[in-house]
Amino acid sequence: MFLLLKNAELYSPEYLGKKDILVCGTKIVAIEDKVDQVLPGHCHVVDMQGAIVGPGLIDQHVHLIGGGGEGGYATRVPQLMLSDLVKAGLTSVVGILGTDGITRSPKDLYAKVKALELEGLNAFMHTGSYEVPTRTITGSIRDDMVYVDKVMGVKVALADHRCSFPSTEVLAQMVSDIRIGGMVSGKKGVLHIHMGELPDPMVQINQLITMGLPIQHFSPTHINRNESIFAEAVDLAKRGGHIDLTSGGAWLDNIADSIRYALSQGVPISQLTISSDGNGSMPKFNAKGEMVGVTAANVDSNLKTIPRLLDIDLGLSDIFSLLSTNVADSVGIAKGRIAVGCDADFTALSHSALSQHEVVVSHVISRGQLLMSEGELLVKGTFE
Repeated sequence: MFLLLKNAELYSPEYLGKKDILVCGTKIVAIEDKVDQVLPGHCHVVDMQGAIVGPGLIDQHVHLIGGGGEGGYATRVPQLMLSDLVKAGLTSVVGILGTDGITRSPKDLYAKVKALELEGLNAFMHTGSYEVPTRTITGSIRDDMVYVDKVMGVKVALADHRCSFPSTEVLAQMVSDIRIGGMVSGKKGVLHIHMGELPDPMVQINQLITMGLPIQHFSPTHINRNESIFAEAVDLAKRGGHIDLTSGGAWLDNIADSIRYALSQGVPISQLTISSDGNGSMPKFNAKGEMVGVTAANVDSNLKTIPRLLDIDLGLSDIFSLLSTNVADSVGIAKGRIAVGCDADFTALSHSALSQHEVVVSHVISRGQLLMSEGELLVKGTFE
């Protein structure tokens, strides 16, 4: 019933120093220098000496049931298992579809999200895929937002040769549906936008904001794809929007420099998030638009950003914000913070490894349940 974490070097994401953290069920009930009181029930004590403890990491762009399909049936990426996500230090994920909204569906994604939740993780999803009209679970975006607990918004693709090239009017209707559905259901509601590399990718987003649609409903991702997209995304973030950088694949190489540049331009760090594009396909196309190669993005690439962010002198408080707190705020979920009354979601990193700019996940705790302890995986998915 009780879990007591002793001697944690704690980031909430703000640095709180050495603390003991008491968990009852799924919630944090005390954070003190020392917790020594007698508890009315069994208490599992875990010594966190040597570990840096922060809010559980959140990845808002994961292809839980696999991406791909651009090169035919054999290029459909297999689905992820629970242990893949836990080893990546994740306590929460948002599942999305990609190019293939035909052989894969939001209904299938919802089933996977619910399965991961039963296995111990916090899991959410966006309905839709690259295509418009948007494929949904119930038949409408509004109904998905209101009646499907795990749906936080809608995925769409813009400025990509694989997208449906929706008009600004169609996009405006989608955002309106997200907004009204969010109002009724008590959700923030986001249009999570795959940004391709065709010209003027942000034009329609800016048109929609000018029309009066609130900026908080827009969530462009892959914005570190090239300098042109990133410059426009920086402007969006300076106006109060969240922008999402991708760490998967070759994008990892520019992520630290991109964040440093955004901060130098006056973007508040609260408006920046990082996601992995984990388990999504990374196809290579020739000049004729033919796929000539494909691989899948690793789901642990967010962890690999940490040494690079340390190299540009970001502190751990900022890093936990980029990988957890800001992500929760962008999606609109009550996660990403460590405080009394909050959900007991923690990711712990080895202090000694981090001092060498290496990342070793020592503990993962989701809703008060130990999923990993001392680097040992304690849970596996049903079919692992």
